[in-house]
Amino acid sequence: MNYTTQMDAAKKGIITEQMRVVAEKEKLSPEIIMERIAKGTVAVPANKNHLSLSAEGVGEGLRTKINVNLGISRDCVNYDIEMEKVKAAVKMKAEAIMDLSSYGKTREFRKKLIEYSPAMIGTVPMYDAIGHLDKELKDITAKEFLDVIRAHAEEGVDFMTIHAGINRRTAEIFKESGRLTNIVSRGGSLIYAWMEMTGNENPFYEYYDEVLDILAEYDVTISIGDACRPGSTHDATDAAQITELVEMGILTKRAWEKNVQVMIEGPGHMALNEIQANMVLEKRLCHNAPFYVLGPLVTDIAPGYDHITSAIGGAIAAASGADFLCYVTPAEHLRLPDLDDVKEGIVAAKIAAHAADMAKGVPGAREWDECMSKARKEFDWERMFSLAIDPEKPRRYFESTPPEDKHTCTMCGKMCAMRTMNKIMDGECVELNK
Repeated sequence: MNYTTQMDAAKKGIITEQMRVVAEKEKLSPEIIMERIAKGTVAVPANKNHLSLSAEGVGEGLRTKINVNLGISRDCVNYDIEMEKVKAAVKMKAEAIMDLSSYGKTREFRKKLIEYSPAMIGTVPMYDAIGHLDKELKDITAKEFLDVIRAHAEEGVDFMTIHAGINRRTAEIFKESGRLTNIVSRGGSLIYAWMEMTGNENPFYEYYDEVLDILAEYDVTISIGDACRPGSTHDATDAAQITELVEMGILTKRAWEKNVQVMIEGPGHMALNEIQANMVLEKRLCHNAPFYVLGPLVTDIAPGYDHITSAIGGAIAAASGADFLCYVTPAEHLRLPDLDDVKEGIVAAKIAAHAADMAKGVPGAREWDECMSKARKEFDWERMFSLAIDPEKPRRYFESTPPEDKHTCTMCGKMCAMRTMNKIMDGECVELNK
C-alpha cells in the first residue's frame, strides 16, 4: 500500500477500492469521488481494521446519509437489546452507527459491533474514557485521553467525534453568552468540566497534532464535535456556537494537512428561519467540509415527537447543504430509545434525507419516487411495499383491512381516483355499485 489514508491516496491520484464502491453506489465516476476526497469536500470513513465495512461517502453531490445512535448506559445495561438495534439499523440501511456506550463492557460490545456491521462505525472516545480508565473525570490525564482514542482506532472505528473546538478562548465566550441551556453536548460538557476542574487547556486541542497522527495511522475520519451546539432554539446562532465554528474551520485545515478526512458537526436546536444561513456559514467557515447535523430540532415543545421536529429541520438543513443527518428518536430527552423508537427515528431521518436529495438533484433520487408513483397507478401493491422506506408498516396497514376490490384500498374503495381514471382512460365504464 503506497498511501496512508483515503485522502492521501486521492491527493496522489490513486483510486482505492473504497472509492470504487462509493462511486458505484452514488452513480458517479471513481475519478469524481477521488477529486472530492482530495479537496476535502467528500469523506469516506473507512478504518483499515473495519473489514466488514461497505464504504459510504459523505459530502458534496452525494446522497444524504443518516446515522443511528445506540449504546449501553449505566441505567440500561442490556447488550442483547443494543445488538438488536444494530441489526435493525443495518436491515433498514442506515449508513452509519455511532456507539455511544458509556458504561460496562464497552470494548467487548464495540468489537462485536465492528465485526458485524457493514455500516460505518463512529464513537465519542470522551464518553468511554471514564469507564475505560476506571477513573474520575478530573483525574484523567491528557495522555490517557489519547490512549482511549488509539484503542478505538485499533479496534476499527471509522470516525470519531473529537471535541477539539472548545478551547480556553471559546470557553470564555461561552461563559459570557448568557445561554438558556448552557452546553448540552455530553462530550462537550465533560471536556468543559475537565478544563474547569483542572485549569488545563482542552487536551484534544492542545495535543491536536498527536490526535491526528493516531487517526492517520488507522485512516479514521475526525468528526469535529460542536461542544457549543445549541440545546434550545433560544441559544441558536449565538456567539459561543459561531466562535467554536471558526475554530473548527482552522482545525479542519490542520487535519487535511496530515491527510486526515474531516466532518464538521452542527446544531442542534434551531428555528426554521435560521437553518439555511447556518448551513451556508458552516460551508464557508469550514472550507466546504462535509456537514453532520443532529436534527436540527425546529421547536422545543414536542417531547415524544422529536423524531418529527428533527425530520422537519433535517430536510431543510440537508436541502441547504448538510450532508449527514443524525437520527433523533421519539425518546429523545426522555430515555434510552427502545427498538421501536430506533425504527421510528431511522424512518423519519431517511424521509428527511431523501426529501433533501430530491431538492438537491442527487442522481437517482427522483427516479425512486417515480417508480413508486407508477406502482401506485398500477395498483402493484407488492412493488409499492418493496419500494417503501419501511416495507413492513405499509404492508401491515394494507392487509389489516383488505378492500373489496384489489385495485383500491379501504380509504376510497371503488371511488378511488386512480381506479376511476385508469378505467376511463382505457375506455372502460366506471361502475361503483357492482
